[in-house]
Amino acid sequence: MTEHFDVLVVGAGISGIGAGYHLQAECPDRRYAILEGRDTIGGTWDLFRYPGIRSDSDMHTLGYAFRPWTEGSTLADGPSILRYLNDTAREYGIDQRIRFNHRVKRASWSSERSRWTVDVEQTKTGETVQMSCNFLLMCSGYYDYEEGHAPEFPGSERFGGRIVHPQFWPEDLDYTGKRIIVIGSGATAVTLVPELAKKAEHVTMLQRSPTYVVSIPNIDALSRKLKTALPEPMAHTLTRWKNILFSMAFYQLSQLMPGQVKRILMDAIKKQVGDGVDVDKHFNPRYDPWDQRVCFVPDGDLFDALRERRASVVTDHIECFNERGIMLRSGEQLEADLIVTATGLKVLPMAGVTLQIDGEDVDFSQLLAYRALMFSGVPNFALCFGYTNASWTLKADLTSEFVCRILNHMRRGGYASATPVLDDPDAVSEEPFMALSSGYIQRALPYLPKQGNKAPWRLQQNYLLDVITLRHRKVDDGVLRFS
Repeated sequence: MTEHFDVLVVGAGISGIGAGYHLQAECPDRRYAILEGRDTIGGTWDLFRYPGIRSDSDMHTLGYAFRPWTEGSTLADGPSILRYLNDTAREYGIDQRIRFNHRVKRASWSSERSRWTVDVEQTKTGETVQMSCNFLLMCSGYYDYEEGHAPEFPGSERFGGRIVHPQFWPEDLDYTGKRIIVIGSGATAVTLVPELAKKAEHVTMLQRSPTYVVSIPNIDALSRKLKTALPEPMAHTLTRWKNILFSMAFYQLSQLMPGQVKRILMDAIKKQVGDGVDVDKHFNPRYDPWDQRVCFVPDGDLFDALRERRASVVTDHIECFNERGIMLRSGEQLEADLIVTATGLKVLPMAGVTLQIDGEDVDFSQLLAYRALMFSGVPNFALCFGYTNASWTLKADLTSEFVCRILNHMRRGGYASATPVLDDPDAVSEEPFMALSSGYIQRALPYLPKQGNKAPWRLQQNYLLDVITLRHRKVDDGVLRFS
């Protein structure tokens, strides 16, 4: 017998737990389950265990609107976020809906039966079971949990120390008093460097090119004042919207006046690191702000480590590894006992799940994204994919809300399927699903869906516009077809 659900949610991370809440609150008559390939909840916040792991978005917006983040930190550490997710799942009974060690491998849609048949691997036994559902909601993130991006460095086998990728940080690794090189300049690297520098002899951040790094206060002063003057729910709402509007303004200004924003960011860094760091060389990217994600650091901890000489930054290319560390293209030798390859993620679209519709394979690279959450010609299927210029959860919550609106519209109208139909030739374009120039996105572009050149096929990256379209505009818009 195939176990059947109204909705199957794939992934028990921050998106999947949020989806569980919305399904219970807005579609209480629907039966759902969350399938999680690992043996615990939390996704990213359980997988990553490297020193200093923390959010790169403020917690008033990364946390759920329905369960406010009440701890003090703006950029919270990983264990605090994982505790918050566990508490949320337990408080709302979402943890009772999770099937652990259930990894979705394939899903096949039958138009005749208007349902998905899902092949699920039980990871502890290796057996495959089948489940079915009316609607499939992917909340599995966007990167490969089993493999990070690890470029081949010539001579790495000669290195006499240890080489570690942050995605697989060993529990037994003692770096006290070590000379450490961290390869990379993204969010992981700028998090690792100041944390490792607390115990290491010295930490060198080796980057091929700079990234925009912005210091923000780790305690939100306005939030603290509001909590003393107003009821906590009202204080949280005001703080949340203040942060949403600030991040939107920062992004929009960066698009409209990139040169001016760049000068402001560079001036701020120069004040924080002092005269000992060449800011133009090490913190002045070749691209404009928000062409790639901006890295935020709490209270300028990275700049403190550089100013105090506990850490340094080198901008150069790697010629090769050798017994003592890394030889740079410039001829400089970097000595190390430990090398950390913070070289990024490996994007895994749809968590590697393969789809078929009536026996035909679905190639997502040939599809257009509808409202950045459904796909042309694919019925009863949605993907949670957060913002690149704001907190992930903001878009994940709106996605779950919109799916609930679709389900309720289908129930009221007696419909069995909802399919975005692309029949406007003027909407078609070959623009990538994501406009970031980051390496991990560029490497994945051949496998990602496309976006069109006008709504509802265009990715907005604008929370206020998405609130209007996903929360308030009618579901039956003539593009999403019900049958």
